[in-house]
Amino acid sequence: MTRVALVTGAARGIGAATVMALAGQGWAVLAVDLAADDPSLPYPMGSASDLAAVVRDAGSGPGMIVAHVADVRDPEAMRRAVAEAEDRWGGLDAAVAAAGVIGGGAPLWEVPQEQEKTVLEVDLGGVINLARAAVPALLRRPEPRSGRFLAVASAAATRGLPLLAAYCAAKAGVVGLIRALAVELGDSGVTANAISPGSTDTPILAESARLYGLPAAEAFAPQQPQRRLLDPDEIAAVLAFLAGPSSGAMTGANVPVDGGLAL
Repeated sequence: MTRVALVTGAARGIGAATVMALAGQGWAVLAVDLAADDPSLPYPMGSASDLAAVVRDAGSGPGMIVAHVADVRDPEAMRRAVAEAEDRWGGLDAAVAAAGVIGGGAPLWEVPQEQEKTVLEVDLGGVINLARAAVPALLRRPEPRSGRFLAVASAAATRGLPLLAAYCAAKAGVVGLIRALAVELGDSGVTANAISPGSTDTPILAESARLYGLPAAEAFAPQQPQRRLLDPDEIAAVLAFLAGPSSGAMTGANVPVDGGLAL
């Protein structure tokens, strides 16, 4: 039986790499993204053409990778996305909350409230909205189940990063959510796990460099013991493992994939 996944933030970065990784393993994937800019954020989001390119490049057979435009901040949109995956392929086996944005560049009390709200609503609220829609679908699979709910947190979940307070708060919230969700799922056969990437070569890191007044994202490389930026494919490889049946003994974990940043 073909396993079915839904991935948010699929137009670029870690989300896009995860779609590619799962497609390479023969999954059917609903690739979900807003595919539009956000007026409260000063940098470009993934576009409709970016999302289409991911679907085209992922391959994996006709109709196996499908684009779906939706805003993770909208609970009903997440329910519709899950319903499309179930209607198209007969069920859902994994949901990956990879959609994320960053904002800040100033002390918390100076960050525009709309920007702060966007960061919290996408980076934490979007994970909650996906969980509310996807977990019931994962539980609709017949026993014995091996459903997986996965979320991309960040090294910022456990490190106090100046000028990025809302982002740190959202990512810490993701880790707490995953721990609680894992306990709630108990012995259902559905697990919940998070990963915490370090400095990864994505548009979010490029924006982080701009917010800190750094010349380029590469300036973050020395803070990691491996002295390099991570590639989104490296993060996606861990997510693909966690999405599969071999990760069944793991639940409630926050897995660092960070080049040693947390050491």
